[in-house]
Amino acid sequence: MTLTRRSTLLGLSALLMSACVGGGGKFETDYTPVPADLAKSWRLAEVRVSVPQTLVVSEAKTLLPRADIVWREDPLGDRHAQVGKIIQAAVLRGAQGLRGSRPVIIDITVIRFHALTFEAELSNHDWGVHNIDLVAQVVDARSGAVLLPATKIRAETPAWSGERMKAARRKGITQKSMITNHVAATIAGWLGLGPDNRGSFTRQGD
Repeated sequence: MTLTRRSTLLGLSALLMSACVGGGGKFETDYTPVPADLAKSWRLAEVRVSVPQTLVVSEAKTLLPRADIVWREDPLGDRHAQVGKIIQAAVLRGAQGLRGSRPVIIDITVIRFHALTFEAELSNHDWGVHNIDLVAQVVDARSGAVLLPATKIRAETPAWSGERMKAARRKGITQKSMITNHVAATIAGWLGLGPDNRGSFTRQGD
């Protein structure tokens, strides 16, 4: 190992230990389930996703950037648009079981999408959180009438790092696939189309 690489790794470790002072934070996946008799009447017509431009993006090469959007797996570009595509695909998958007679639109507003930086993923510590927070509303596709007022959905899940994530990537698992799977399962649970995905955990991360 070169002196430069050793110094870099030591610096990352120092930053991580500094960030971890005071213990881990509490994170959760949480939502108010849609009443079963309501959801069973719905048929999915469209998913619309808004990622407000007011959400702050960070490209800082650090362990814990302070921002609303932290996303690195796609090429450098419009992070708001990239996040929108990920969330839309996940919500479409999670809501695909809606088979009722009333066509509905699920409107999603992203309020946080905080994945891991590559610096955090490469650190040899079992830590990190994919912190995804949304607001969802359901409207009638024909009339635009609100069928379910805006409600917050937290879809926070542990991230992987170090050797564990290196092994996962060799199997084709990525941050994008982990986030997509978790958000899809959360939406399915929220709509009563799958198991209840709610739960909490304590972990170092942001």
